[in-house]
Amino acid sequence: MSPPMQFSELGLIPPIAQAVAAEGYVAPTPIQAKAIPHVLAGRDLLGLAQTGTGKTAAFALPILQRLAHISPGKGHRAIRCLVLTPTRELASQIGDSFRTYGKHLPLRYAVIFGGVGMDAQKQALRNGIDILVATPGRLLDLCGQRLVDLRALEVFVLDEADRMLDMGFIHDVKRVIGLLPTRRQTLFFSATMPREAQELADRLLQDPETVAVAPPSTTVEKVDQEVFYVEKADKRALLVDVLYDTAMKRVLVFSRTKHGANRIAEHLVKAGIGAEAIHGNKSQNARERALANFKAGRVRVLVATDIAARGIDIDDVTHVVNFDVPEVPETYVHRIGRTARAGATGMAMTFVEADERADWRNILKLVRQDIPVVENHPFQSRLPLGAAIPPSAPRDDRRGPPRGRGGGGNGHRRRR
Repeated sequence: MSPPMQFSELGLIPPIAQAVAAEGYVAPTPIQAKAIPHVLAGRDLLGLAQTGTGKTAAFALPILQRLAHISPGKGHRAIRCLVLTPTRELASQIGDSFRTYGKHLPLRYAVIFGGVGMDAQKQALRNGIDILVATPGRLLDLCGQRLVDLRALEVFVLDEADRMLDMGFIHDVKRVIGLLPTRRQTLFFSATMPREAQELADRLLQDPETVAVAPPSTTVEKVDQEVFYVEKADKRALLVDVLYDTAMKRVLVFSRTKHGANRIAEHLVKAGIGAEAIHGNKSQNARERALANFKAGRVRVLVATDIAARGIDIDDVTHVVNFDVPEVPETYVHRIGRTARAGATGMAMTFVEADERADWRNILKLVRQDIPVVENHPFQSRLPLGAAIPPSAPRDDRRGPPRGRGGGGNGHRRRR
C-alpha cells in the first residue's frame, strides 16, 4: 500500500505551505487531494462533499495560489474571487480560512452578510479587496448600491449549493450569476445533487472535473453510533443523564425546532450543565457569541437546528446527540458527520420516541448498519422494540411512572 499523500506533494507555494504547516496539517483530506490539482490547473470543478471533509481548504488553498501569482498593485483593488455561501456562520468560517492560509500573502479579504450593520462592510469594499465571501441577500443589497464590481472576477465559488436551494435562495443565486463575467473559473460544491442543483451546475460549469468523497448514503466510519428508545416526555431527563459521562466534553445536540432548541438549552442550564442554543431566531451577535463560547470550551453543549448547524466547522466535537430524529434520512448522515473530524473518533447518540420509529427505520435502511441499542437505561421506553405504534393511542397511555436517574451515569448501560 502506498503511503498517504502529503501536502508537500501538491505543489503549493512556500507562503501557503508554511501557513498549512503552522496549522499542524500534514496530509490532505481526500477532497483536498483530489480537488486541489484540478483547481490549480484552472479547471472548473464539481465537488461532491459534505461538511467536515475539508472542502473549504480544497478551494481556498488553490485560489490563494492563483491570486498570489499577480501581486496586487498600490491602486484600488478589484474583486478577483467571490465565494457565495448560504449562512452567516459558514461565511465567517470561510473568511477565517482564507485569512489563516493566506496570512503570508499580500491579499485582502472581506466577509459580508446580513443581520449586522453595513457600514464596516461598505468601507471594506471601498478600500478594495481581492477575495469576497458573501451571503446572497447582503451581496445583492450592496450590488444595488453599486459598491460591488465583479467585472474583474477570476474565480467564483458556489458553496453548499444544495443547502442554498433548500433555504430558498435560488432566485438570489441566479441574480448573482447574472452579474459575473463570462470568462472565469467556477467551483461548485454540494453534499447532494438534487435535480435543481444539477441544473444549476450544468448552467455554471464549463467542461468540469468532478470529484466526490463520502457519499451521503455512507455513514462516517469513525463515528460510533447508538440508539436509545425513550418516551418523549423523558428525553430531556435522558440527555441530562448521558451528560454525566465526563467523556462527553464537547457535545452538539440537534433539535428539530428553534423553540425546542431553546427549551433543551434552558433545561440543561437548570441542571447545572453549560449549554447555549443557536438557530435562525437568534441575533447574529448571539449566534456568534454562542459559537465562540462552544469553541473555547466555556460551554460544554451547543443545541442547534439543522440549518444553523450547517455552517458550524469545529474539529473536536466529541459527541453528537440527535435529540429529535430527522425526518430526512440523509440529514442523519450530515449531523453525525459533525464529530469524528480531522482523524479523530466520535460518538453519535439518537433518542427515538414512539412516533419517530418509522423515521428511524428509514435511517437504518439508508446507512445499512446495525446500530447498537442501549438497554436498561433509566428512561427506557415502555413500548416493545418490535411493537406497532397505535396511531390513535393517547399519549398518556404510553407513558409510565416517573423514573429516577438510576445513579450510574453511563457506566451501567448494556447494549444489545
